[in-house]
Amino acid sequence: MTVTDQDTGQSTWVSELQDEVDDLPLSTRLSIADALTLGNAICGFMAVYFTTTGVLVPHLMGTSDGGMSKHSAATAVTLMLLASVFDLFDGLVARKLRSSAMGAELDNLSDLISFGLAPAYFVVVWGLVADDAYGKVSAVAAVLVVLAVVLRLARFSCTTLRDGVFQGMPSPFGAMTVVSVVLLELPFAPTIAAIVGVAWLMVSRVEYPKPRGRLAVVTLAWILVSMGCLTAWTLDVPGGHQLLQTGAALQCMAAAVIPCFATTRRVNTMRANRREARAEVIR
Repeated sequence: MTVTDQDTGQSTWVSELQDEVDDLPLSTRLSIADALTLGNAICGFMAVYFTTTGVLVPHLMGTSDGGMSKHSAATAVTLMLLASVFDLFDGLVARKLRSSAMGAELDNLSDLISFGLAPAYFVVVWGLVADDAYGKVSAVAAVLVVLAVVLRLARFSCTTLRDGVFQGMPSPFGAMTVVSVVLLELPFAPTIAAIVGVAWLMVSRVEYPKPRGRLAVVTLAWILVSMGCLTAWTLDVPGGHQLLQTGAALQCMAAAVIPCFATTRRVNTMRANRREARAEVIR
């Protein structure tokens, strides 16, 4: 009799729990796109973890191993790249399938972790372990990166732009550019100047195209190529270091060229509109 009561009680409890789940509003249920967004956040956190345990802690304890530090740094950057893959696909999936009302908020929070905190922390650690770097100055540059991502995400949430463009450098692109600047191993001053420049571009009004269609395929291919460069560098493949430097340089060049191209196109569009307006007045 007791067993029967326990079974009945458990069955009732499970039934009530299922009813509560069924009564949850659709806006609080995670969709497939939300799951991808959470994958983005996990990658960002793990990037911070590997940067800490594999690079910073061994340096502070005096047990730093060049190979291990390189492997951990490459793992952290790879995780940030993987986070950008999740960020790319969650938008595509959300457009094809349904997305919960939490989708936009989850995306912003995850982007803040993966493309704000993780690259900024990478800069801070670089400032602590590099021979010619200054920790306090690099920390200030890292703060600027975090603030730029926060401001950019906040502006994105409360403004409406024409379809197909971002205003300001997208945070995943900015994060990869910041990391690429560090991996280029330039002197300290140019590195800090480039990082501050990237932070400025993220809060600028320069328009960037959204990665859709062919551009999304190109973006995914570039991410995979970047992962390959990191793997070659980590495994000490002949020419791996040069390959990594080339990939980082191309990333920085793209970050510099796209704003110039976008600005030139905007100026030409404004001039064309003015010419049309003058022609209408003459008529």
